Amino acid sequence: MAFTHETLPADPAAAIRQMKQVLRAQIGDVQAVFDGLSAKIAARVAEINALKAQGESVWPQIPFADIAAGQVTDAQRAQIKRRGCVVIKQHFPREQALGWDRAMLDYLDQNRFDEVYKGPGDSFFGTLEASRPEIYPIYWSQAQMQARQSSEMAAAQSFLNRLWHFDSKGQQCFDPDVSVIYPDRIRRRPPGTTSKGLGAHTDSGALERWLLPAYQRVFAQVFNGKPEEYDPWDAAHRTEVEEYTVDNTTKCSVFRTFQGWTALSDMIPGQGLLHVVPIPEAMAWILLRPLLDDVPEDELCGVAPGRVLPVSERWHPLLMEALSSIPPLEAGDSVWWHCDVVHSVAAVNNQQGWGNVMYIPAAPLCEKNLAYARKVKVALEQGASPGDFPRENYESDWSGRFTLNDLNIHGKRALGIEV
Repeated sequence: MAFTHETLPADPAAAIRQMKQVLRAQIGDVQAVFDGLSAKIAARVAEINALKAQGESVWPQIPFADIAAGQVTDAQRAQIKRRGCVVIKQHFPREQALGWDRAMLDYLDQNRFDEVYKGPGDSFFGTLEASRPEIYPIYWSQAQMQARQSSEMAAAQSFLNRLWHFDSKGQQCFDPDVSVIYPDRIRRRPPGTTSKGLGAHTDSGALERWLLPAYQRVFAQVFNGKPEEYDPWDAAHRTEVEEYTVDNTTKCSVFRTFQGWTALSDMIPGQGLLHVVPIPEAMAWILLRPLLDDVPEDELCGVAPGRVLPVSERWHPLLMEALSSIPPLEAGDSVWWHCDVVHSVAAVNNQQGWGNVMYIPAAPLCEKNLAYARKVKVALEQGASPGDFPRENYESDWSGRFTLNDLNIHGKRALGIEV
């Protein structure tokens, strides 16, 4: 099967109006269904805020050593699934992560990045109330690729993928033990930074979540008026989703079980950290919200084509109550959140210390992800920007970048190369 991005409806507003009519007919009493779900979500919000009031971290934290030794308990797995997020402590040795951070800076300096950088190449974050974090469109440094193809990353991704139900009606949706390389950018936020952060949102499709047939199958229980039966960990139909193609935006051509990043510096509370709404079932609430009578017929609570799905105080105040920061981190820790989980980056004024991360998700091997991995292999050969990102191609003639000859067995498998 050849995977191509879906075509945006010629008249999105008309498509939204028609979709609302269909879904309201399917659901029946939308307000009653929404109220029932709201009560369950409100109970989860209260649980989360009670933990925070007691000074406890909402984020489950698992030592990587326990993952490597197969010693994570069923209770710990259940807690990760309940929250939809996890911190893996000491995923990499601290000194290794700090060394990668220094190597990244050397790579940028060696190739005079500051002199050639032309500014942001896309408008993906659209109208979110935000200033862009210090994102560098760099993909092929030795540090990034060493982390992506490491045995530690492979073990963590397998653990995370296996939290999903990846067998559907006797068919395996994906191979949980191999994740493709999905090259993303880096963030380097220097001391003294003042930033508005990044508004609450979800990735992996916005308008698509209501209009695409594959997503309608993913969320069938929600759209049939039975959101209590929706399981955010069921992978059925997830790998069939293709986002709309809109010019000049970043999109995602793979299915990610978890989004994630690896810390290259220590991070303390109040320093512009990642926040999430740790309720993976909240997506059902988000999907039903635009069907209520107070939302204009041609709107979806701020959703716009080619943008991330915004979550706001205006339309989603219940969810915003549960925004919860990651705990303090050390260099080498990694952070992961379910692909539907609402997340944001907090504002910071005069940041203390660096805030540097490598973005590395879990994208398990399946037909869709393999099709993109093969394109990634070509981009690696050329030193080009990967297909989901703007064609900036800074690294095509850079010295010191990672090459095909540097791939280990994990890297080759992750790019669909037979070993």
